[in-house]
Amino acid sequence: MYLICPVFHGIIRFGYFGLKYKYFHKGAEPMESFEPKKLALIRIWQILKEYSDCDHPLTQDDIARHLENDYGIVIERKAISRNISLLKEAGAEIESGRTGSYLERRDFEDSELKLLIDGVLCSKYITAKQSKELIDRLCGLSNKYFRSHVKNIHSVNDWYKTDNQALFYNIELIDTAIEEEKQIHYDYNKYGVDKKLHKSSHQYMSPYLMILHNQHYYLMAYSEYWGNMAFHRLDRITNMNISDKKATPIRNVSGYENGINYKELSSAMPYMFTDRPEHIDFIADIGIIDQVIDWFGSDIRIAKTDDEDKVRISVKASPNAMVHWAMQYANYVEIISPEPLRMRVKEALENGLKKYHM
Repeated sequence: MYLICPVFHGIIRFGYFGLKYKYFHKGAEPMESFEPKKLALIRIWQILKEYSDCDHPLTQDDIARHLENDYGIVIERKAISRNISLLKEAGAEIESGRTGSYLERRDFEDSELKLLIDGVLCSKYITAKQSKELIDRLCGLSNKYFRSHVKNIHSVNDWYKTDNQALFYNIELIDTAIEEEKQIHYDYNKYGVDKKLHKSSHQYMSPYLMILHNQHYYLMAYSEYWGNMAFHRLDRITNMNISDKKATPIRNVSGYENGINYKELSSAMPYMFTDRPEHIDFIADIGIIDQVIDWFGSDIRIAKTDDEDKVRISVKASPNAMVHWAMQYANYVEIISPEPLRMRVKEALENGLKKYHM
């Protein structure tokens, strides 16, 4: 178990290590204690963290009871008061009053923890087991009352999640490879009709970045075989290893001579295709401007048209991605230029219509 404690300005790891200590009640047989009294300072801080908030202050008797029941430590009330004062002097934000003491401020507010938990729950690239473990750790940053209100931690198995258990291990390997400027190689997989991952190819890549996009985690890397930039889903990668070969520097990759344009990556690629972004114009219903900005960001050009219900929009985006995007918004969008892209969308619409021809 780890504790971030302001008294010691760092992270402390606690373990019982099988050690036991003796303590005595008056008129009672000796009892076994897990810990000596000198750990009372740390344990009081933990008790306040676990059991207190502004609605649940703890009296000195409450703290003494938790010390004895949870840790086998018996100390006088005056010692508890002195330890609380020491914690305050060390920077712990503890509020004390007639009704007792409580931890006034934590690293995260409950609302922030709920937001993080929701992010874990809806992350499709994290397995159900890993999601549950992460949520348990996040709950541990608050007190026991917070856990009782987080009902959705029990529904983690109801969400669609990847089955790939190697995600976090792969992230560590990628970080190491980027830092050491080494290539990586791995199996890239796709789902089959049996709903299981199957090897599609073996890739040798120079890794540069990991990107969270459209609720999926992508590896941005240069394909040493194909000679272009690729975006591979991390939850589709297995059997990853770091190679002894040096990675290709990002500035040696065509289109990335000036490095990575993070803003362009987030707005120019509504889907993670590998083609180079181009300037694209389209007519859109005025009612979907909000959605256009969600997809492409606010750095787009919007111009009026003769039809007050429509606008002309200019973006810089991947043509391959725009074919899919335009199909998705076919009822509201018309691609104007470039002409080859317009014809690709027209052909895709015609092919789609044939499937529904009566």
